[in-house]
Order: sequence, then structure tokens, then C-alpha cells
Amino acid sequence: MSNYHIKDLEEYYKVYRKSVREPESFWEEIAEEHFVWRKRWDKVLSWDFKSPEIKWFEGAKLNITENCIDRHLFTKGEKTAILFEPNDPKEAAEHITYNQLYKRVNQFANVLKSKGIGKGDRVCIYLPMIPELAISVLACARIGAIHSVVFAGFSATALSMRINDSDCKMVITSDGSYRGAKTLDLKGIVDEALEACSCVENVLVAKRIQSEILMKEGRDCWLQPLLDAASTECAPEIMDAEDPLFILYTSGSTGMPKGMVHTTGGYMVYTAYTFKNVFNYKEEDVYWCTADIGWITGHSYIVYGPLANGATTVMFEGVPSYPDCGRFWEVVEKHKVTQFYTAPTVIRSLAKEKLDFVNAYDLSSLKVLGSVGEPINEEAWHWYNDNIGKKQSPIVDTWWQTETGGIMLSPIPYVTPTIPTFATLPLPGIQPALMDELGNEIEGKQVDGRLCFKYPWPSMARTIWGNHQRYKETYFSTYENMYFTGDGALRDTVGYYRITGRVDDVIIVSGHNLGTAPIEDAINEHPAVAESAIVGFEHDVKGNALYGYVTLKETGESRMHDNLRKEINQMITEHIGPIAKLDKIQFTGGLPKTRSGKIMRRILRKIAGKETSNLGDTSTLLNPEVVQEIMDNAL
Repeated sequence: MSNYHIKDLEEYYKVYRKSVREPESFWEEIAEEHFVWRKRWDKVLSWDFKSPEIKWFEGAKLNITENCIDRHLFTKGEKTAILFEPNDPKEAAEHITYNQLYKRVNQFANVLKSKGIGKGDRVCIYLPMIPELAISVLACARIGAIHSVVFAGFSATALSMRINDSDCKMVITSDGSYRGAKTLDLKGIVDEALEACSCVENVLVAKRIQSEILMKEGRDCWLQPLLDAASTECAPEIMDAEDPLFILYTSGSTGMPKGMVHTTGGYMVYTAYTFKNVFNYKEEDVYWCTADIGWITGHSYIVYGPLANGATTVMFEGVPSYPDCGRFWEVVEKHKVTQFYTAPTVIRSLAKEKLDFVNAYDLSSLKVLGSVGEPINEEAWHWYNDNIGKKQSPIVDTWWQTETGGIMLSPIPYVTPTIPTFATLPLPGIQPALMDELGNEIEGKQVDGRLCFKYPWPSMARTIWGNHQRYKETYFSTYENMYFTGDGALRDTVGYYRITGRVDDVIIVSGHNLGTAPIEDAINEHPAVAESAIVGFEHDVKGNALYGYVTLKETGESRMHDNLRKEINQMITEHIGPIAKLDKIQFTGGLPKTRSGKIMRRILRKIAGKETSNLGDTSTLLNPEVVQEIMDNAL
């Protein structure tokens, strides 16, 4: 058990040194002692970052749901596995025990099989944060189907793009969803999406909001009657460690979102190990991650990581401001939550409200606070530490990505001394490197560069679905024999890391990675628009917000501009979703370009951030005069 749960800083350094010196025996020991395998691996690791090919626990056989459910039944069958807290606080919470989860996952798995879903088939899941979402994910894993969860806030266009890219045979959705005081018509969005998808044979529909919806004969089925008729026994499909477990789409800086493929064995080992250490999980704890399962945070740290440790994991359907801004703290008090994991954007929005919303509740059960999605700014860190943790609960400021599968840099609570805004140290097995623009590794302390990793870890994505070449170009072509994260970072005098932000055209808004290219593509479809450029600017609540520079085909009267702004944001909502709407839209006579026609976003970023004192040399631009015009009219 030695490496599994780190107790103090001396032990961290000892374990970390071993993990770097002998990475294979380090991970082998963890895999061997803490998981159930149907067949042991022939080889712990084979890898080559040039091709790139990475395989962990090669030849091993397992089913991840046996590790997340079956093996807990004898010792903690009556323990709550999933604690569902509904959108409306008047609706009773639901405690699903490990015994109940076992039966419900098996019933769902049998329904999938009855509809012709088998090993390797892709199933798209477009559901709100209700128990069926976690159960359908596990049911796919039970039978070896590959789940592709799409966040139920995405538009029909974004949904159909993801369904078609991975050729999904089935969609699982609901009549609709509750979001605070609003309801959303999910089934209507699915129907619209499927007009552009020929691959989908069946749609399973869960009832949530009891709305009147259209059901297409021969394709759409209500889920509950099928579950009621299904057996509660379903033998798990035995998978190879390297068989795909799921596809999850992440925004690229160009065009099509990237379908990151995560495989079974390594992902299980790494998410379980990191969950245990980063959240200091103990047997009686009640752990709550406020993310949506539509994001990687929900996959790894609501479903797989907690359940592999036999934990109680909270699933919350609502929003932090409904029925008022004390809702999160009411839930913490009600369920005696011990670990609370949320995004800086949520913390900033709640910090703007009166402290009465916090002080009305007893938060003394909290032991660990977590932050995810983007670096947390100092002001939010102190508010969180002082008012939520009462200076008693360490904050783990976690850095990781959809592509990494699990947390990479993070304090370990009660072990790592924390500094606001720093993700601190790499977890065991993680070997970071800072690179300069010429491809040299930057050694030493008090330096900054581009964050890379020089050695594989078990939960890293293996490819982009259907496009291995893009995987290679995106992550492995910038620096030889390195995985490049796309982020900049600095390393301080004690070796702590601080993430300084994206170095490409991906902007993190409220914790969501938004590629600028798809947003620009949506804007450019407007008949009045000639071209556009999107940049991020600092925002008190969202961390970053989006600033759009839009050139029109004809210069119209300024009173028309307000209507155009609404229409542009409406197009973005339809193509991508409301999360990608622009906070500011400035109409310009042109965009600053290099002589090769490349838009100089660096200049636009500085203008949006009101940093116009040092724009650098603009004389070499194709159209230097446009810069002054943009500055004069900046919002």
C-alpha cells in the first residue's frame, strides 16, 4: 500500500523520486495492489512519442465497472455510491447504493444490448445531470460500448458534428432538463441534430420534465419501460487494457472539435490514484464535484475516480444561483460534504454576492477545497480560503486537460504547502519540462516557458478519433519527444509551477475551452460579415470573456449595429452554444494583418485588454493604419 496514499511532504518527495526513477515498477505496484484484473499484463508500458504510440498494461484484461461497482458489493453494498441532488431543493435527494447501482447499470446495459449495441459501438449521451447520465456511461462500459458524452448545453449543430464524427449508432437523451428556473427542450435539440445524421438507429428518451415531445416511430423509445423489463444481471464484457473506453470532444484552435480517445486500464489506474491523493479521500467522506459529466472533470472525478475508490459521489442537477446564491452551501450543510471541487468562475460569481448567503450555513464538514478549469486568481483564492474553508481546508488548485485524463499538477492536501495561483508540484509519475521557443528545455528555478511532459502517464489520451495525424501534429510535433500542452507556465524558486495561460487560439471562458476558429466560422456565416477575429480579455467573473472584432461587407449606420450584435450572438448560440457568446463586439474597417495575410491577434488582444502602450512594431503590417482606427473605437 506504500505508494497509494501520500501522508507528508517527505513521503511525497520519496514517492515522486521513485516514480520518476522507476516509472514502470511504480505504476505496476499501484495497478497490482488496488484493482481487479481478469488477466495480468504482459508488459507495463511501451511508448514512442514520435509515432506517437502509447500502451499501458499491455495484454491485461479487465472491465472497469467491476472495479467501480462489483468489487465493492461485499464490503459496502449498502453504502451510497451516487447521491443525486435535484435542481429544485424541494425535491428529495436520491441515495443510490452500490447494490442499487449494480442492478441499474446492468438493466441499462441489457437495454443497450437489446437495441443492438455491442463492444466497440459508439453511443452518444446527451443528458442533464440526472442519475441516468452516470448510469448510462457505466452501462456502456459494462458491455464494451464506447460512450461519447456531449454536454447538454451544446447546440444541435455542435451535437450533430460530434455524432457524425464518431459514427454513433445510438443517442441517449431526455425529454428536457431543468436549469435553475428554466427548462430546456433537449429532445427538440436532438431531433434537429439528427436531421443531419444518418448513422443513428435508436434514440432512448428518459423522462425528466414531463413535457410533451414528438417521438419518431421506429427510432425513439421511452427508456423507463425498457429498464423495468430488463434483467438486473449482465456479465461484464472483458476488455483489453488498451480498448477504448470513451471519446470526449474538446475545442481545437482550428475547425472541428477533437474527439480525444481514452482507453480502459491506464485511465482507471490514474484517475483512481489521483482522486485518492488529491482529495485525501477517506472511507466515510462525501465528495462533491460540481462539474457536469459532459466535461472530462465529470468523467474522471464524478464517475470513474470516486467509484473506483468506493466513494460517495454527489451529482448536482442545478445551478449555483438557484433558488438563491446560497444553494451550494445549503447542499454542503445538508449532505455534510467533505470535499468540494468547483471552478474559479463559480467562486468569482459567488464572491460578488452578500456573505449572508455563505454565513447562513454550517460548512464545518469541509476538509478539502478544489479548483479546476483554469488557474484561480489570487482574489478568488483568498475569498474561497477565508469564507468557505475558514482557513482550515487546504485548496487544491488542480491543472490538467481533457487530453491528460487526470490531474497532473496539484497540491496534495495537508502535504503540500500552498501558494495562491500556483498549481505547485507534479503528481507522482508526472515529468514536466519547460521549453523555450527554439525547442530547448529550460533548466533551473525562476524560469518560464511552454509546459510539456517528457514521459507518458497511464491516463493520457491515445489518439484523436479517426485522425491520428492530427493527434501527432497537435501534441507531439512542436517539441521532439515531448507532449506539448499548449499552455505556458513558470517555475519558481522552490520548483512550484504556475500556469500562465494558453499560447494558442483557445480561450478559457468560465472554465470552458473555446477554440476561436469555430466561433469565427459561425460569425462569418452572417450575410453582412466580411471577416472576424476573436480574442479573450480579462473578466471579473468568467476569468476571460470574448471580444469580437468584426468587419462588415458594407459600412451601415451605427444604429443597425445593435441589431447585428444580437444576430451575431444568436448565430454563435445556434452553432456552438450560449457559452460561446461574445461580451463585446466592435465593428472595424479592417483587421491588422501581416503581409502574408495572417491576422495579428497579438495586437487585438492588447487593445481588448487596454494595454495599448506597447503594441510592438506595427509598421511591417499590410495595413498599419487600421490599428489606430481600432484603438480609437475600442469598447
